[in-house]
Amino acid sequence: MLRYLAYAVILPLSLCVGILLYVVCNVWLARRSPLFNLPGPPSPGWRGSHLHRLMNSSTSAEQTEKMVKLYGKNFRVQGAGAADQRLITVDPVAITHILNRISVYEKPWQSRRLISHLIGEGMLASEGNMHRRQRKVSNPAFSQQNLNAFMPIFFQKAEELRNRITGLIQDREKGTKIDVLHWISRTTFDIIGLTGFDYEFNAIQDETNEMYLAYKKMFDVTLNKGEDWKLLIGIFMPILWKIMPTETNIIVKNCKEVIQRTGERLVREKKKALEDEDESSKLGKDLLTLLLKSNMSDDIPDGQRISDQDIFNQISTFLFAGSDTSSLTLTWTLYLLSKHDDIQTRLRQELQGLRSKLSDSWIVVNEPPVLDAANCATFFSALDRAPLLDMVVRESLRFIPPIHSSLRTANQDDEIPVSEPIKMRDGSVQSSFKISKGQFIHVAMESFNLDRSVWGPSAWEFDPYRWMKLPEEVKKQPGLYPNIMSFSSGPRACIGLRFSIMEIKIIIYVLLTSFAFSEPDDVIKSNMVLVRPTVRGRGKEGNQCPIVIRPC
Repeated sequence: MLRYLAYAVILPLSLCVGILLYVVCNVWLARRSPLFNLPGPPSPGWRGSHLHRLMNSSTSAEQTEKMVKLYGKNFRVQGAGAADQRLITVDPVAITHILNRISVYEKPWQSRRLISHLIGEGMLASEGNMHRRQRKVSNPAFSQQNLNAFMPIFFQKAEELRNRITGLIQDREKGTKIDVLHWISRTTFDIIGLTGFDYEFNAIQDETNEMYLAYKKMFDVTLNKGEDWKLLIGIFMPILWKIMPTETNIIVKNCKEVIQRTGERLVREKKKALEDEDESSKLGKDLLTLLLKSNMSDDIPDGQRISDQDIFNQISTFLFAGSDTSSLTLTWTLYLLSKHDDIQTRLRQELQGLRSKLSDSWIVVNEPPVLDAANCATFFSALDRAPLLDMVVRESLRFIPPIHSSLRTANQDDEIPVSEPIKMRDGSVQSSFKISKGQFIHVAMESFNLDRSVWGPSAWEFDPYRWMKLPEEVKKQPGLYPNIMSFSSGPRACIGLRFSIMEIKIIIYVLLTSFAFSEPDDVIKSNMVLVRPTVRGRGKEGNQCPIVIRPC
């Protein structure tokens, strides 16, 4: 009888007391943290959070600006309960300090575990020595010479997309409403398949390739449409993914098996060809081949080499990071141009004028046409200098960056410098503030790009012409892509920036010289790992961006 009483009363009571003590202790510790002295909004209660409004793309710019006006460019908010005090920053000095000290500020283990669960421990998930080794092996693959070799693929797939869209247009005068995101995503998947693996997904033509479907399904169920609570709990207790598999977990497991099987074959075949002198001369310039070559190079000490599995993890990382961010940037750019017909018209005139000057010398006449890498590079050099195209791409990346914010955690106590003195909660005025080990930092990339105190009163408007004469304050802003945080900054900044810009500009060129874009649906921003378009009131239909397209 006493045993049953223990099970029925004492154990649940003990559990409740334990949870209560844990919460009280953590709240007490949080209040003792130096970050608690940083100005910030009042607590929303011991279970509440400020993050839902600050991380929601439809409200974040407005909410962050309100907070900055009240508390400054570095302020404290409550995360998951009163024990979780976090830093939100749009301060260029603080951001530079945080993003440059990668040994002190790392991605949280929770984020890294989810990423590695999906695509392995590539550069998005790794930290420390592993990340440095992966970056060192990967850097040579992104040289300008190697990127030039990819250009025929960019042009080829852009032309293929143009032909596919032409076939979808039913009314040549009025145009046809087409989900731009869907078709751009298929195109960027094709591009990263060929440039990454020398592997043809053929996604523009159909969606039947086993490996393409595995990647698409895995990303869709876990990233694009949110995830159920069991997956989230599984981040903290991975064994649950095995003993309590959900439908999503089963899908992810099956998809990973397909990807792993094909990936192992690709790595094995490429490696064998590299070891075979006769075959290696026939290999292309895909990233997988270049990574294998770099890893086998005498320039890389034995202790710095990475495993074959790590190499394939890099390719999976490039596929996720490269195809998704580029497709979203392209989609948002076309959406913004469809809402600003005057800018679209002037950009089309610029691009059509460029083509008429250079003719089609970049195509070697053949049947089918063959794109010569050297001629493509010559053409892109002129395209890259087209002033309005460059301003439109920069402004689109500033106005709707594909990454809303970046999360870091301090792995030791540290002191963070600031651009202007902070009046702390205890009344003191300080030129820096302290943070404790384990506390979270949100680098607010979108709000940084939209800061009206830096960019001026028109910062919340899409205006490519602002790049003709930037305010002096803007010129002081950090960023791998100058003055904006869309590709991050510091040693962990996007390794594929140049690849992405080339891809984006070429696809815009091909589409805008062929089509006019107008009458977009009422699309809103949804922050689901990346900033994705969703039609207002039709969120259950998934991410989409319908725009009327007609030949021009």
